[in-house]
Amino acid sequence: MTDPGRAASTIGRPPHLERVRTVDYHTAGEPFRIVPAPTVPIPGATVAERRQRAIGDTEADALRRLLCFEPRGHADMYGGFVTPPDDDGAHLGVLFWHKDGFSTACGHGTIALGAWAVRSGLVPVDPSGMTDVVIDVPSGRVTARVRTTDDGRVGTVDFVNVPSSLVAADVPVATSRGELRADLAWGGALYACVDAASAGLRVTPEDLVDLIALGREVKAALAGDPRLDHPSDPRLSGLYGTIFVDDLGTSADGGPHQRNVTIFADGQVDRSPCGSGTAARVAVLAATGRLGDGQALVHDSIVGTRFHARVQEHLTDAGRDAVVPVITGTAHEVAESAFVVDPDDTLTPGFVLR
Repeated sequence: MTDPGRAASTIGRPPHLERVRTVDYHTAGEPFRIVPAPTVPIPGATVAERRQRAIGDTEADALRRLLCFEPRGHADMYGGFVTPPDDDGAHLGVLFWHKDGFSTACGHGTIALGAWAVRSGLVPVDPSGMTDVVIDVPSGRVTARVRTTDDGRVGTVDFVNVPSSLVAADVPVATSRGELRADLAWGGALYACVDAASAGLRVTPEDLVDLIALGREVKAALAGDPRLDHPSDPRLSGLYGTIFVDDLGTSADGGPHQRNVTIFADGQVDRSPCGSGTAARVAVLAATGRLGDGQALVHDSIVGTRFHARVQEHLTDAGRDAVVPVITGTAHEVAESAFVVDPDDTLTPGFVLR
């Protein structure tokens, strides 16, 4: 291995050896490793500024790799550093991360953070049974609306996202499987949505290797396209991932029923139906008339888990017709950990094989 970001190395070793405590969740099967108190400073007046600082900061990036890379994580690990919010209008901020860096948005992580904030007591339970956890993320301010039972147990969580929009429809993309067509859509991150059948594939575990390879191809083919530039904030520019879609017909209320897999960053696979990706799909389906007001998108993942999504509001954002999507799912705690660094461990901060 020649990539220093992937190879076992002492470069970027965290200079401190204190324990790093995390709470691990999964949202519809996708991991989310919460770091309530990061052990490195990540300065900035806003979460968006903190993300930019973290991208170029040796210590912050070393902590990301320590918790994401093997042997403490894996190539498809996902997580977030909890930070102060931008102002008193939110309860907390978060820097989302994966094996390749820091992302602009993460819907499944927002759902997990909402459940964690209520379960941990960080945000008191509203007696109404619906508790809003307001979170600042790099792409804006979002809400995790947490439902609780009479005895205080957390149920489903609504992820109320930033305005989402169809950026460009039916964009031709040259690939090894022929010319495909992609809808570019924004859901806090930018995605290329592709019909899996048009590439001779299905959204199933059996086709996953081919889906990963093709997802990387689509992303590479679109690199440099000016439509990937964010209209108001260059920090949010670029294509985050490729969403492959299987159309499964309609649900009981007449809304679309689809299955998807999101291949994001550099070949990373979302086990859930993808929160921000589902928001992007809501934007596409609403713009093309396939998802009406009062209808729900039933959105399944490659492992059979499910989100429900709907349009809360129509508006204009950055000069585009947009919607505010609401995505409903569940998140569950799976572990509490205290990660340590042995000063004699030459594999710090770790490695990934893919």
